[in-house]
Amino acid sequence: MKNKILFVDLDATLLSDDKTISAANRDAIQRMLEQGHYLALSTGRTVESGRIVARELGLTRPGCYMIAFNGAVIYDCSADRVLMKRSLSIETVEEIFARAKKAGIYVHTYGNTDVITSSHTKELDYYCKDTQLSYKLSHSVLDALQEEPHKVLLIDLKSKERLAKFQKENLHWEKGKCSSFFSCDKYLEYCPPGVDKGYGLEQLTEILNMSPDCTVAVGDEQNDIPMLRKAKIGIAMKNGTEEVKKIADYITEKDNNSDGIAEVIEKFIL
Repeated sequence: MKNKILFVDLDATLLSDDKTISAANRDAIQRMLEQGHYLALSTGRTVESGRIVARELGLTRPGCYMIAFNGAVIYDCSADRVLMKRSLSIETVEEIFARAKKAGIYVHTYGNTDVITSSHTKELDYYCKDTQLSYKLSHSVLDALQEEPHKVLLIDLKSKERLAKFQKENLHWEKGKCSSFFSCDKYLEYCPPGVDKGYGLEQLTEILNMSPDCTVAVGDEQNDIPMLRKAKIGIAMKNGTEEVKKIADYITEKDNNSDGIAEVIEKFIL
């Protein structure tokens, strides 16, 4: 039997709405790993935030990987080692912060383990509760960075339209400097140019010397679309957006609160 690799989004895909993981999903994942298949948690989250999920699931065994920061970092969960990383230039980060501040939109970036931003806001509290990350405040965000970051995130808890307007107004500027996309209605992400979950899928498949024909990917949001398109089989969750469902090869019968990932594993991996 040819080994396969499952690329699975976290929020609203593997995770239920309450951020837990069902017993059926846990069991299906363990069975696929025992049969020699691979799993890649594919998320916009940081490595640190993804590690929390990996540890809870017991995904620290060989065959477990993570695509973090929407494809900017590939991490080996078993070896606790970064295999590949891409970063934004400091100049680009500085400009995104300046443009977001001018537009009155909350913005943050990331250190090694913390969120880094300039002030304490409701958006910061919402994000840290959602991801279980800590934060650092600095009037000079760039001075708080130890290295070039992998991502910048803009948040608006009430209006996706404000974020969409910001993205549209800055599309010309971002060319060659970064890539922007939504990971949910509240989050507008800025990653290194050419980086997305599809890029992460290609890079990990190459690192593992696996054929693209062995790839299965599942997600629910706009930032999952490049990954679903690159995979041999791209799967949209029942609770996914219409945009995702339109490009999917298959739509699950169960949603993220009803063991949708167990359905995918049973049908396409085992």
